[in-house]
Amino acid sequence: MKLYDGGIYLVNGHDIVAEDHADLPVSKTEAAKNTIAYGILEAHNTSGNMEKLQIKFDKLTSHDITFVGIIQTARASGLEKFPVPYVLTNCHNSLCAVGGTINEDDHMFGLTCAKKYGGVYVPPHQAVIHQYAREMLAGGGKMILGSDSHTRYGALGTMAMGEGGPELVKQLLSQTYDINMPGVVAIYLKGEPRPGVGPQDVALAIIGKVFANGYVKNKVMEFVGPGVAALSADFRIGVDVMTTETTCLSSIWQTDDKIEEFYAIHGRSEDFKALKPGDIAYYDGCVEIDLGEIKPMIAMPFHPSNAYTIDEVKANLDDILADVEKKAQVSLDGKIPYTLRDKVIDGKLYVEQGIIAGCAGGGFENICAAADILRGASIGSDAFTLSVYPASTPIYMELAKNGVLADLLATGAVVKTAFCGPCFGAGDTPANNAFSIRHTTRNFPNREGSKIQNGQISSVALMDARSIAATAANKGFLTSAEEFTGSYTNQKYFFDKTIYENRVFDSKGEADPSVEIQFGPNIKDWPKMAALAENLVLKVVSEIHDPVTTTDELIPSGETSSYRSNPLGLAEFTLSRKDPAYVGRAKEVQKAQEAIQNGECPAEALPELKPVMDVIHTKYADVNKENLGVGSTIFAVKPGDGSAREQAASCQKVLGGWANIANEYATKRYRSNLINWGMLPFLIPEGELPFANGDYLFFPEIRKAVEEKADVITGYVVKEDGLKAFEVTLGELTDDEREIILKGCLINYNRR
Repeated sequence: MKLYDGGIYLVNGHDIVAEDHADLPVSKTEAAKNTIAYGILEAHNTSGNMEKLQIKFDKLTSHDITFVGIIQTARASGLEKFPVPYVLTNCHNSLCAVGGTINEDDHMFGLTCAKKYGGVYVPPHQAVIHQYAREMLAGGGKMILGSDSHTRYGALGTMAMGEGGPELVKQLLSQTYDINMPGVVAIYLKGEPRPGVGPQDVALAIIGKVFANGYVKNKVMEFVGPGVAALSADFRIGVDVMTTETTCLSSIWQTDDKIEEFYAIHGRSEDFKALKPGDIAYYDGCVEIDLGEIKPMIAMPFHPSNAYTIDEVKANLDDILADVEKKAQVSLDGKIPYTLRDKVIDGKLYVEQGIIAGCAGGGFENICAAADILRGASIGSDAFTLSVYPASTPIYMELAKNGVLADLLATGAVVKTAFCGPCFGAGDTPANNAFSIRHTTRNFPNREGSKIQNGQISSVALMDARSIAATAANKGFLTSAEEFTGSYTNQKYFFDKTIYENRVFDSKGEADPSVEIQFGPNIKDWPKMAALAENLVLKVVSEIHDPVTTTDELIPSGETSSYRSNPLGLAEFTLSRKDPAYVGRAKEVQKAQEAIQNGECPAEALPELKPVMDVIHTKYADVNKENLGVGSTIFAVKPGDGSAREQAASCQKVLGGWANIANEYATKRYRSNLINWGMLPFLIPEGELPFANGDYLFFPEIRKAVEEKADVITGYVVKEDGLKAFEVTLGELTDDEREIILKGCLINYNRR
């Protein structure tokens, strides 16, 4: 795999010409317009300026962790009808097993909103969000926005993006998605995969190469080259969905007869569109991949980029396990003993669980290939277990019809309904100290369901379904699918949409205002949020120095998902696994802001504020409760990797957060979530911090600084001996984003 240092030209879709060696009859500016990505973005841009995009999407999609908050926000802003097709799937809180009636209450909320506002409602266990979108929503040259980070349908010719809920709210209110024209990086494929190599292997190899260096961060990955034709539609989909883990903005692939066949199989031939780059297309970078050189991969805990070949792990087992232990001390803050060395038996690595599931692993071809490897074998009667989750009921139905389901069940595997739980810690949580291998999307700490605050720890490695099946056939001892010497049946897929016709509610875009929304006792409105004050006092209530902080660490997934419709209830879990003292500290500071909003003295509600204000008044005597805001902030080196869930930001806001301070934001979507919840996305240079956890910071005339687009903002650390100056920046903000921050949040910005 080769990463080019600079830009490249792709000539006739086949030949790579490095920018510094190019002598071509077209300018770089014109050639950049010949990418597939440029054409799709241009068709959806409403600004008239291709440097400053204002995108309107064709369709929207959400699941039952996110759609309640999105619709509640839009309702508060005057929503009357869904202006574009909006699909509400129910694949996260499907089990309805935690918290009493609250999960099914969310589902009924979704059904009645689909009827009232003119949407589509997919009941629990019918399909995971992304598989339904592939089967029923994607279209060549279209754009889809989803409130899930793995919203990726590029393999089908659809540019899709995963964002926090407020960005969907904007689309529901007929506003736009505003971004600078992103860079486009060619992912040039050649050759063809060797037997036993699946899409997860290719994906992990790419992630391992480009995540740490930020090569594709916030850019579009455009898959081109002769190797694309060697991959089936399912294989491409399996690679595509994992592009999220590179921190790219979106993805798109050239399309061909195999994608045309995919649409025909699904009864939607009219949605196919042939897409390819122009004769001479310019890309801002290039990842050149020989598919034949990729071997079965494993991403060891605790990140998809921690990637090795399975052969490497087996050959260097002790060294790699030692490295995982070092990374665990960082990820787990040394709070709990951690080792995988006790999994080594006679020189072989033993795992207790295998999972093939969700939008990445639950595809038809993955499951059929796993069944081919397992056919006639047994997973054994020891600790090892294997669970398989087809990504949709139509896939499940076909597996039942073609005999694959029976083959899997005969091995001792368990085949379950479409559910995202194993991917975010709400299903198949392993035993304490157990090790799980999964064809899912992420292996962050605690994402398998363990709780370090309760002394519980298990961990996940990511692998392809084929090598998981080979490991299962070997009774749980780590095995590469290349060791399988049998043949693959390459079962043909037949899509039967009968179950969708029978069970999915589709309004066909017709709203029915007479429908009453069905609420449950856990579905709460967003609390009122104040506008940005003239001056701001912030207490640092958490300080995180991990190289990257995931959204799962900011607001844990798993059983907390049951509270996603209750902003105050969910906020109690904020940073609970990373910094359990955070919530108490933030709520204590929040008392001061509540006093201000009641016209009272903030220092009386929060006595520790009095000496802080005394120091501030030595230089800023006119600061008082009439022009002051008081809240909390956190520092993290690089927060926001992973999920698109807006709650990573909104929970901080609900607890009185006014800002994040970071050296860098891991993703565009997390920074957007902060802005849409009225939080200042401060940036501070790398190096020794001028403040520490527990310090008070003062930002005089902060409102003026935002209004006047100040390049640099001076803040002060409030010390007993005076104010110590330091500087932060806000990065680039659109005028609308500035107004959202000034108003206090997107709800205030849109409120009628």
